[in-house]
Amino acid sequence: MNKLIQVLAKSQSAFVHLTRIAIFIVMAWIGGLKAFQYEADGIVPFVANSPLMSFFYTKKAPEYNNYKNPEGKTVQKNIDWHKENGTYLFSYGLGTVIVLIGLSTLLGIWYSKIGLVGGLLTFIMSLVTLSFLFTTPEVYVLNLDGDFPTPQYGFPYLSGAGRLVIKGVIMMGAGLICASDNAKRLIKSKALK
Repeated sequence: MNKLIQVLAKSQSAFVHLTRIAIFIVMAWIGGLKAFQYEADGIVPFVANSPLMSFFYTKKAPEYNNYKNPEGKTVQKNIDWHKENGTYLFSYGLGTVIVLIGLSTLLGIWYSKIGLVGGLLTFIMSLVTLSFLFTTPEVYVLNLDGDFPTPQYGFPYLSGAGRLVIKGVIMMGAGLICASDNAKRLIKSKALK
């Protein structure tokens, strides 16, 4: 057990690099998916209900409820509505930003200043994502009734969307760890000069 503890203690910088790689993988994948219609449609409830982001769309919440495309289904009138709303254009821009944040965090392995910015932007992006817990009704199980009343709905019962959002807490911590490591490396490099 002592040997394992020693190996883990000596491997911290490698694990921080692994965290940077993990952030990049998640950001590149999720950001890249923003170029596809189903993903762009899927983020509409978050963006439309957010006081920080809703101005990017031309339509107001909750109008989007009438134009949802379930994943895997394409309805032309819904796509037309999303085009008018600016859904796809916004999604392309957001995807690009997310990929760039992930890339800058990854570059922190070699470039401390870029990595510091990437880690801080990962933290800030995570705060925005977590704000959806307060602004987006769809993050909690909705009371849709049925044959009998919905037994668990509202806070604290996270829906699938809410379970994705809450994972932002992990990304928030990971971004700060990466930023902190880059800051430490910057201080150390200046101390040597």
